[in-house]
Formats: sequence, structure tokens, C-alpha cells
Amino acid sequence: MAFYNLPIWLLLLLIPLLFFLKKIMNLKGLKLQLPPSPPQLPIIGNLHQLGALPHQSFMKLSQKYGPVMLLKFGRIPFVIISSAEAAREVLKVHDLDSCSRAQLTGSRKLTHNYLDIAFAPYGEYWRQMRKISVLELFSLKRVQSFRFIREGEVASLMNSISQSASSATPVDLSEKIFALTGSIVFRMSFGQNFRGSNLDNQKFEKLVHATESIVGGFTTEECFPYFGWIIDRLNGYHAKLEKVFHELNTFFEKAIDDHLKPERMTIDQDQEDIIDAMLKIMKDQTKSDQAWLTKDNIKAVLLNIFLGGVDTSAITVVWAMAELARNPRLMKKAQDEIRNCIGKKGRVTEDDIDQLPYLKMIIKETLRLHPPAPLLLARETISHFKVDGYDINPKTLIQVNVWAIGRDPKYWKNAEEFYPERFMDNSIDYKGQNFEFLPFGSGRRICPGMNMALITSEHALANLLYCFDWKLPNGMKEEDINMEEATGVSLTLSKKTALDLVPVNYMQ
Repeated sequence: MAFYNLPIWLLLLLIPLLFFLKKIMNLKGLKLQLPPSPPQLPIIGNLHQLGALPHQSFMKLSQKYGPVMLLKFGRIPFVIISSAEAAREVLKVHDLDSCSRAQLTGSRKLTHNYLDIAFAPYGEYWRQMRKISVLELFSLKRVQSFRFIREGEVASLMNSISQSASSATPVDLSEKIFALTGSIVFRMSFGQNFRGSNLDNQKFEKLVHATESIVGGFTTEECFPYFGWIIDRLNGYHAKLEKVFHELNTFFEKAIDDHLKPERMTIDQDQEDIIDAMLKIMKDQTKSDQAWLTKDNIKAVLLNIFLGGVDTSAITVVWAMAELARNPRLMKKAQDEIRNCIGKKGRVTEDDIDQLPYLKMIIKETLRLHPPAPLLLARETISHFKVDGYDINPKTLIQVNVWAIGRDPKYWKNAEEFYPERFMDNSIDYKGQNFEFLPFGSGRRICPGMNMALITSEHALANLLYCFDWKLPNGMKEEDINMEEATGVSLTLSKKTALDLVPVNYMQ
């Protein structure tokens, strides 16, 4: 039948219909080039291939299936990035396409409002919070304002270790360093010591680790939405979830209420902590028609500081000390640099750090070999794009395996060796533009607390090396130091066993 035999009104109806059918046929014929994927099992997908240390499992799989790899965890599609080139495409070229976060669902979404806010997807709220974090909460000026806290807590730690040195008693450096960074973050955020709160150091540490284990992965319900909630109920996940976040909420609520008391509102600006700064912003916004910051938003910021600010610096210092204890030559080289620079001053101050280039190399090498967050926080894609020629669909989660990239012999000579000198006369840094070295991430989601984390780690390590010589406990050899990584679901990667060393006072 020819078109000219049809009535004009029917032609007008058929033309758009034909265009629509042609588009449908084209879409059906279009084959997406998805990233390669290991064989999947029904329902569970690739979960059976996920070991106790996911970043290591991902690296082994990527060696077979490539640096851009598609996995399914139940219903959740994951793309794992394991090369600097692919990381650059995701974090720089397609940063805007992949800068959102998966929203919490099920029980985690319903627990507390501040938990949902802390994991907000990309949007106007996230942009506002990012702006406040960069310009107010973690600005260079704010970081410098907390210097007296860091130096005071480091001095207290050195005094404590000195007492153990007098009796040649081994020191659990893992516990000591966590207590240090916990105290710094506690005072910086809440304006008080552990002693002035309802959380002692050990309870605080347990709470931080419990929080990390809960938010560090996905619930069974999120992977298997039709029946997973039953498993979560049976294994006690719901009860643990409620207990942890109720405890956090109670503590945050009390801390904020204490800061709202009239006597607190009159403190000087140089005495402000994070809650003071946030309350001031909240007060100022009420004068406008665009008030958006609430107490739940402040709790969300405090939660993110808990997760990102306590473990990371402590982990870096512990791994650095473990590597130096295994390499006495490197330990002596670092101590000689510090002691020749500082002389008999008695303590390393933050002003001294820039005069200690080898110390900075040690921190860099530690972050390369033992990144505190081995997998960057998962990003959720907003729109379709390609990485390394493969199609990445919207609503796909992407994780960059910075642990694997940092150990890739393609980018690093003798990649498994702890060798700080590799950063000598080397322009590679951790600011997110060198994609073979991404301990703090890159792009819109780069860690806003990077400066705070670095100065805390450098200052603590410098004083540990300056104030003490370090020996292994009786009968122990360098090769006996356990360098295994701790297992379990967590955002961070700590040493499996505590680091016990015997301090010897350098200045009697």
C-alpha cells in the first residue's frame, strides 16, 4: 500500500508512530559494551568471590578481568576501578556524571534522620555542605586554630610514653595513637576532653569501630530486597544498628545542647570548635528565607568527622611506625633528620614539619602502601558514560581500588617495598591530580579534611621518632612483626595485630 492512498489524517498519525517504532528497534539493536565480569551465581551474583579483605579480592580479580570490572552484589551493580588511567576518567573526566552517593534504603534509612543526611546524594544540599566544609570547617585557618589542641595532646602522649620508657615497658602504640587522634577529634569537634563526657577512650573507640562496620557495607536487605530484611532481623543486625545510632544520637544531642547554653554562646572565635561554627551558621541563616541547616545536619557532619577523622590518622602513624621498626636503617635516617633539625628543643612543633622532607616522604610512602581507606567511598553514577571504552549505566556504584593502584608495578618500581626515597625529587602528591596516588580521593568527593589528617599524622610521627629510640620486645626480630591487615567490614584498613614496641628516652 502506498502512502499517497491513505487519508492525510492517517498519515499524520502514522509518521510519528513510525519514527517511534524505528527508535525502539534501534534501541533493541543497540548492544552496550559492559565491563567484563567474573562468572555470577543466581541471586547472589559475585558475592561468593568477595573475601575477608575485599580490596585484595578485587585486585586479584582485576588481574584476570581488567582494570574496569563489573560485579553484582545481589541486585547491586558495582564497577571496580583498578588503574590510574580508568580512575582519571571516573574522577576527573566524568566527575560530575559519577559524583553522587547511593541513598540508604530499608532499616538504615528509617533509623535516624541524621544518618540519611550524612549519606546525602549529589544535589543542592550536598553542594552547600561541601562549601561549608571547605571554607569554614576544614579551611587552613580553621586547621591552624586547632594547633594548640594537637600540640597539647601530642605532648601528653609523649609524657605518657616516657613513663613506660623509664621502666623499659613495651607500649601498645596502636592503642596509644588511636587515643591521641580520638582525643584531638573529640576536642576539635566538641570542645571537651573524654573526661568531660559520657564516653571514655575505650568506649569511644568501640563506638567508632561499630559505626564503621555498620556503614562500611550493604545490608542483606539492600542486596536482596524481597527477603533480606528477614535475615537482618534474625542475625541481630537491626538491634545492633539501633543501639549504635541511638547511642551516637544521644551523645550528639547532648553535645549540641551544651553548646546552646548562654555561657557557651559568648566564647571568643579562636576558642570555637566544630559545633560552635555550625551553630553560628545555623543562627545566621535564620535571618534569611533559605534556612536549611538543622540540628540533624550538624549531627550528620559530626558523624562524617567520626568516620573520617579518627581512624585515618591513627592508622597512618601505626603503619609508618611498623614499617620503620622493620627497617632500622630507615628509622635511623628519619631520626637523624629530625634530631639534627630540632636539636635539644625537647619537642617537635608544627612549625618544624616543613623542614623535615624525609618525614614527609615516609608519610607519603605509608599512604601509598597502606592507604587508610583502601577503597574510595562508592560513587553512584548519575548518567551514562564510558570508561576505557566500556558503558557505565546510571545508578551504578563505582569504587576505586586505591590500594591496588598504589601497589601496581606499572606505576611503582618494587611496588611492594617500603621505600620513602621514591618520592625524592618527585612531584607526585596526594591532592588528587596524580591518579596513581589517591589516598584522599579526587574530584568533587575528595576528602575535605586532608590538611587536618596530614598535619596530625606528621606531627605525631615526628615526635615519636624524636623523643624515643624504639626497640622490639625481648626475643623478637624485625621479620617477626606481623604486617597483616585486619579483616572485617570497615571503611578503613588497620593493622591486624597491635604494634608493641619498647621506647627508650632520647633526652634523659
